[in-house]
Amino acid sequence: MKVNQADFVISAVGPSQYPQDALPEVALAGRSNVGKSSLINRMIARKNLARTSSQPGKTQTLNYYRINEDLYFVDLPGYGYAKVSKTKREQWGKFIEKYLLERDTLKLVMLLVDLRHPPSNDDQAMFEWLTHHDIPVCVVATKADKIPKGKWAKHAKVVRETMGMRKDDLLQVFSSEIGLGKDELWTILENAIGYESNTE
Repeated sequence: MKVNQADFVISAVGPSQYPQDALPEVALAGRSNVGKSSLINRMIARKNLARTSSQPGKTQTLNYYRINEDLYFVDLPGYGYAKVSKTKREQWGKFIEKYLLERDTLKLVMLLVDLRHPPSNDDQAMFEWLTHHDIPVCVVATKADKIPKGKWAKHAKVVRETMGMRKDDLLQVFSSEIGLGKDELWTILENAIGYESNTE
């Protein structure tokens, strides 16, 4: 997909604020520092549309980004932050769960994990929960530029095994820094939303 336009639309705190135009949505889930904002910026070839935060756990809303007139990226609050109270975490959990289970226009969740490390318990739980509820998911292993190219396959295998992924579950190795995996990920997203290029 060629991105001609990308706009930040809203930081939503509930269903009444979600866009009503029925465009397909692709959500981004993952730990607070796994690189969700960087991935969005790389995918749309913009430096700072999605604001990266130096404080993990700062995103407490669903941040909607409209891409062309084709889809939304929905950046979910990150998990795995220690400084947030248990009550607050539970509130976010219910809020995110409701969105993931009830949003008809949600077509895919990109679950971001750090390729350098085995997925955390939170990552595993999130993947299990999504697959249990039959929510389409693509695991995106970020920060590939931080390890040698020759070790990507080995680390990807660790991700697959730790997450208990099946052979046909989607996994894409990615780097926001060097653009690795960008085209492949766009292909996955286009398939998920039923996008057909008008250039044919």
